[in-house]
Amino acid sequence: MKKLVNAIGDPCPIPVVKTKNAIKELNGQKGCVETLVDNEIAVQNLTKMAVQKQYGVSSEKMEENKFRVIMEIPSLQESNDDVSQGKSLNEENRNEDICCIPDERKKSTVVVISSSLMGEGDPELGTALMKSYLYALAQQDELPGTLLFYNGGVKLTCEDSASLEDLKSLEAQGVEILSCGTCLNFYGLTEKLQVGSVTNMYVIAEKMSQADLIIKP
Repeated sequence: MKKLVNAIGDPCPIPVVKTKNAIKELNGQKGCVETLVDNEIAVQNLTKMAVQKQYGVSSEKMEENKFRVIMEIPSLQESNDDVSQGKSLNEENRNEDICCIPDERKKSTVVVISSSLMGEGDPELGTALMKSYLYALAQQDELPGTLLFYNGGVKLTCEDSASLEDLKSLEAQGVEILSCGTCLNFYGLTEKLQVGSVTNMYVIAEKMSQADLIIKP
């Protein structure tokens, strides 16, 4: 089965997201996903993803500003067989490493956003980066438990925000979205909140102190 993804003209991280969605559409069957992009950074990002997932990958420059990345996706059964074989080969060593430390990988994660911009520098770039970050966050397989917005970050949860669709998608998937009420009032946005609910600094401090992982983009 072959899937063709046209990501020419799409900014980061859309080419990766489109490719991941095409792979999901294979439904565990063996197949090939060919993605067209218009820059070398996208080629590098797709190649890195393929290597991490242990897919076969190749790329070529077709013409100016046009590249093709081809991924060979194994069937789910083939992947399971490889994993089983790896377990058999390393079972003795793995057994020696067993200890009583509990698995803590499924920890609560809180993302805190204090600005409508991401990083320091050009405001236009910062706005684009934050929009891309929230889009990418909504596409992750494992989502954070809570998003906290305060100071200028509350502008992202209100009318005219370019990220409302992504934030509503996160909320629909069970992510708690909270915006500081004092901040909304300061910016005159109390009546313009479009996603999530209003909170206070006590709750923000509580969420952050109880989190196992805090991410601040």
